[in-house]
Amino acid sequence: MEKSTSMTEGSIWRQLIRFAVPLILGNLFQQLYNTVDSIIVGNYIGKHALAAVGACGALIDLLLAFCIGASVGAGVVIAQQYGAKDERGVEKAVHTTVAIAIIFGLIMMAIGISAAPIFLNWMGTPKEVLPQAVLYMRIFFGGMLFSVVYNYAAGILNAVGNSAKALQYLMIAAGSNIVLDWIFVVVFHMGVEGVALATDIAQFISCVCILQYLMKSKDLYRLKLRSIRLDKIMAARIIRIGIPAGIQNMVISFSNVVIQANVNRFGADLMAAFAAYIKIDGFNILPVLSFGMAATTFAGQNVGAKRYDRVKKGVLVSVSMGVIYSLCSGTLLFLFGGNILHIFVDDPHVVELGVYILRFFCPFYFILAIMQILAGSIRGTGKTLPPMFIIIFSLCIYRIIWLNVTVPRFGEMKWIFMAYPISWIIGASLMALYAWKAKWIPEEIE
Repeated sequence: MEKSTSMTEGSIWRQLIRFAVPLILGNLFQQLYNTVDSIIVGNYIGKHALAAVGACGALIDLLLAFCIGASVGAGVVIAQQYGAKDERGVEKAVHTTVAIAIIFGLIMMAIGISAAPIFLNWMGTPKEVLPQAVLYMRIFFGGMLFSVVYNYAAGILNAVGNSAKALQYLMIAAGSNIVLDWIFVVVFHMGVEGVALATDIAQFISCVCILQYLMKSKDLYRLKLRSIRLDKIMAARIIRIGIPAGIQNMVISFSNVVIQANVNRFGADLMAAFAAYIKIDGFNILPVLSFGMAATTFAGQNVGAKRYDRVKKGVLVSVSMGVIYSLCSGTLLFLFGGNILHIFVDDPHVVELGVYILRFFCPFYFILAIMQILAGSIRGTGKTLPPMFIIIFSLCIYRIIWLNVTVPRFGEMKWIFMAYPISWIIGASLMALYAWKAKWIPEEIE
């Protein structure tokens, strides 16, 4: 079976590590070339350009959130079919997944290009930042089709346990992005448009590479271009499972847009500091999300194989891994965050603000790990509604209420960043309560 990994037999912790490490490295490489964008922008274009790219980040995440979140449905379905060794089911799920990705990619491209000024004005983007932000966002969304298709195709490989191959192509894209950033910005002085164009080309490269691999594969998940179409039954199943995750991601991203709008009120320096810190934050958050994805695939394959006993064991192992990682990474960032921020920008005040921000995040990453990994395990069994409701409440509804009450009343930036750890504590507590009390593992239902 090429390099695919069946998670229905053998050592749980070894399988999770073997699967999660490429996911973590892949996410870190993706964060790396996003980070390189910010480093080059901050050092070679200026803090206003860095603020512009940062302002776009929350909006880009919002518009991507639904379609990428909906891919969870495809991953769960493919993992379950693959665990059950249903060749016809895997084939239908794979081709339906690619068809959905193409449709979503084209829709996101049109929305991002046409509505960029509207969204950015709604967020209260400062006038000195707005022109560069609009330009960056429009060019970025010009390549959105490649980004969405790559992410869905990577989801196919992840669902069958072949996370290493997606990592390989992402590394190629990351290297391409770094080289192109340097050429477009430093050599040709293209500004933020050069940064966005470099990202588009890198996404195109990774998209073409992964599609070629799927088409040449000899495994159950082989992709045939002529077979790409929506199978109504399979599409309905994917959408039924994926829509809650998509809505959840979109609502969380909306709360991040609200947070970004509050950050914008305090001026370009705080915007630049927040943009720089968010890039560093990704090196903590993305591995945690990778453990959550590993937990989803593990649960999905074992549900498909009817190995329900392994699902619960997998939860304990994956949560332990996530907590250990986030405690270590959060401590390192807490101690050395100031030095890292200097890589992005040399303005002392911006760096000082970035250090101020990280104090609200670093001690609490392990709580986020508990919430995300429990949610991933529950989703893998096909139950996506409970995690959706819990995460929407804790990471969106609560945050918006908090911001609307505290920031206008007290007028201090600290109230913005306090929303993060408190919301993580609420979400992790509710998720743990559901995992403990509810009957979400099929064995317990029968």
